[in-house]
Amino acid sequence: MPDFDSLIAEGEAVPTEGWDFSWFLGRATEERPSWGYARLAARRASGAVGVLDVQTGGGEVFAEVLRGADPRPAAVAATEGWHPNVALAREALAPFGGIVVESLEDAPLPFADASFALVLSRHPVVTDFAEIGRVLAPGGTYLSQQIGERSNAELYEFLLGPQPVDDVRTIDRMRERAQSAGLEIVDLREERTRIEFFDIAAVVHFLRKVIWTVPGFTVDAYRDRLREIHEIIRRDGAFVSYSSRILLEARRPTS
Repeated sequence: MPDFDSLIAEGEAVPTEGWDFSWFLGRATEERPSWGYARLAARRASGAVGVLDVQTGGGEVFAEVLRGADPRPAAVAATEGWHPNVALAREALAPFGGIVVESLEDAPLPFADASFALVLSRHPVVTDFAEIGRVLAPGGTYLSQQIGERSNAELYEFLLGPQPVDDVRTIDRMRERAQSAGLEIVDLREERTRIEFFDIAAVVHFLRKVIWTVPGFTVDAYRDRLREIHEIIRRDGAFVSYSSRILLEARRPTS
């Protein structure tokens, strides 16, 4: 195994734009939830009049969904709040005629009322259920894979110490918020899946890419704890953490 400093430097050098995680191949693994979000979203998108992907990142996952849709939806749009990702998303979604609007995560959705038959979001930072309900056509569907409470807690608490539970991300709170916005719950379930990091470069790159895991993360601020993770990986072969994923499907009533 390369030495600690070399791996740290490598993890700091990898670009973080987009949501392509192929760099992690052989360096980290994460179990996928049993429901298969991309396949499920592709089925919902097949033949839909209009589909919106909220907080699309680099558009990679949405493009995968659209490739699997048959027939493809008549109109495709996405929002993204991080400027470096906008160009990536436009390139990824251009083959599908997709329109990508740069819009901050907590801003109102820049679309007219009842514009879409389907709204998607995978791992949104913020979920404004009222806005989602507003842009859904009557009878339209919201399908989302959400990050649940204490996702990756083993990693972030190793660096930060014990942290309070984010009750906004509990499954009961999501149900309450969706129903308060007038949406009807169709499906709501949660799974915890295993994550393994096989070198400290993967940990560093992950923390730089998934910025909400340890807000304000820098190597200099956490070097000593990162070295401890490095030693755990050398001893055990991996640093193990667990993600929490929630599948939420809801519908806007027809009347």
